[in-house]
Amino acid sequence: MGHQPLLTTDRLILRPFQLSDAPKVQRLAGHEQVANGTINIPHPYMDGMAGQWIGKHLAGWQSGQSAIYAITLKMNYQLVGCVGLHNIANQRAQLGYWLGVPYWGNGYCTEAAKRITEFGFKRLHLEVIYGQHFRRDPTPGKILKNIGMEHIMTKADATRAHRITEDLEYYELKALVEA
Repeated sequence: MGHQPLLTTDRLILRPFQLSDAPKVQRLAGHEQVANGTINIPHPYMDGMAGQWIGKHLAGWQSGQSAIYAITLKMNYQLVGCVGLHNIANQRAQLGYWLGVPYWGNGYCTEAAKRITEFGFKRLHLEVIYGQHFRRDPTPGKILKNIGMEHIMTKADATRAHRITEDLEYYELKALVEA
């Protein structure tokens, strides 16, 4: 795949994760409110997990299976969250993101999600990007709607990290076909 490029927006720099980000990832992603909103972030978030997680992203980029980015603020390079395209296969990918609690409510996630979907369509030549969130928490769905995704269906019984099953809302965004 070559080198994972930097992506920028008005307020953000999306960059590949580095192992030195591990302590901050553990602190931000390990917050119960962040972990609870995701399917695959463990809680408690143990030492060593963030480093393994970052290593997986580097391998995922090389193999063409994912494009995961650290969301950092342009003004101070502060790491505030993560946005990425997961499970890349057959011109499709899943959009995923999380943001540290202190940074909620600023529109950073929407800005980052918009940029990564644009990258997915233009540079990775994806045809469909999809997203899902737990039915009990509509907040992540707002981000999916903000970037133009359409609600397709409710899926029953998705399993979370703690073997809890719950309903997922499923959204899709299709590439604009150039006429």
